[in-house]
Amino acid sequence: MATADATLTAFAPAWASYQGKLIGALAPLTPEQLALRPAPQLRSIGEIARHMIGARARWLHDLMPAEAVMLAAHSTWDRKGQPERTAAELADGLTRTWQPLEHALTTWTEPELSAHLAPSDPDDPPDLTRRWILWHLIEHDLHHGGEISYVLGMHGLSAPDI
Repeated sequence: MATADATLTAFAPAWASYQGKLIGALAPLTPEQLALRPAPQLRSIGEIARHMIGARARWLHDLMPAEAVMLAAHSTWDRKGQPERTAAELADGLTRTWQPLEHALTTWTEPELSAHLAPSDPDDPPDLTRRWILWHLIEHDLHHGGEISYVLGMHGLSAPDI
C-alpha cells in the first residue's frame, strides 16, 4: 500500500494553523466590517473570503467525488449576484472547504498527486496534476489571506497573527 506524500503531510499542520488564524480574524466581524475595502474598486473583506471559498470548491469538486455535493454548494459563492455572507457563514465555508483539502494533504500518495488531469478550463495549465492544484490553492490562500490581513490592518482591526 502506498503512503501519503511526506512533504504535503508536513505542510498540513502549518496550513491548518493559517486557516484557523484566518477564521479567527473573520469570525467576529460585523457585516459593516466585512464590507470594508482597501479602495472603492477593490474587493471587500467578505468578497475576498468568498472568493477563497469558491476557488477551493471549484478546484476540488472534480477531484473529490465524495465531497462533490458540498463543494458544489460553495463553488459559486464568489460569482456575481451571489448574496453577501455573514462572518459565521464565511468561517463555516472556509472550514467545509478546508476539510477535503486537509484530507488530500494527509492521504494522497505520490501516484495520486502526479496523475495528469484533463484541464476543464482553457486557462488551466496543460500539464495539470493534483500536486499543481494543491500548490495553487496554497498560494491562492496565502495571497488572498494576505489581502484580508492588509485590509483588516488598514482599518484598525485585528489581522491574523502570523
